Amino acid sequence: MKFKNYFLLFFIGTLANVWSQTSLEAQNLLELASKQMESYKNIAFEFSYVLNNRMEQINQESSGQVTVASEKYKLNFLDAIQLFDGKALYTIVPENEEITITQAEDEEDFGINPKELLEFHKKGYDYHWDISQRLKGKNIQFVKLIPTKDDGEIQSLLVGIDTQKNHIYKLIEVGGNGTVTTLTINNMKVDSSLPKNFFVFNEADYPNYYINN
Repeated sequence: MKFKNYFLLFFIGTLANVWSQTSLEAQNLLELASKQMESYKNIAFEFSYVLNNRMEQINQESSGQVTVASEKYKLNFLDAIQLFDGKALYTIVPENEEITITQAEDEEDFGINPKELLEFHKKGYDYHWDISQRLKGKNIQFVKLIPTKDDGEIQSLLVGIDTQKNHIYKLIEVGGNGTVTTLTINNMKVDSSLPKNFFVFNEADYPNYYINN
């Protein structure tokens, strides 16, 4: 993977020790944020999503909302609703009046899982301490993640953490093809009072919809 040879020939003994401490510090911060967010009964937030590739002159901006409670989630994004009740994923597209049902065991093309926001970093990455910034009144510390295996799809990830609340605030993915994808979390609410049927799919709510399962 690119960016792996950090000053390996320059005072290798001393720098190896310092780099080890820095990587551990970065990993600990990620774990702290992950545990903090997992401690809530539920999390709801709005987010902005920007995809940019200067070489291809592509810039796409969109936004969405998501509510997560344990394994369940409800996501509004790109003119579709994804509802996961813990067993099945319901993708609802109002424009087409169509609903697609996917079972959890069908891992392939299972859709977007916001739960991975808390867990994606636990496997397959090296951790590195990165820059600190003041963004919208928040102290944001970035941790850089570099894949341990070069599959060509992801060059690196930057995870911005609000150090006051230990909340993940920003994710920046740099793809192998030069595409930069940025997700920014806004207006986070935790431990809200949700209706009992909030994550329950009710077919009666979608009359005349075509259901594909």
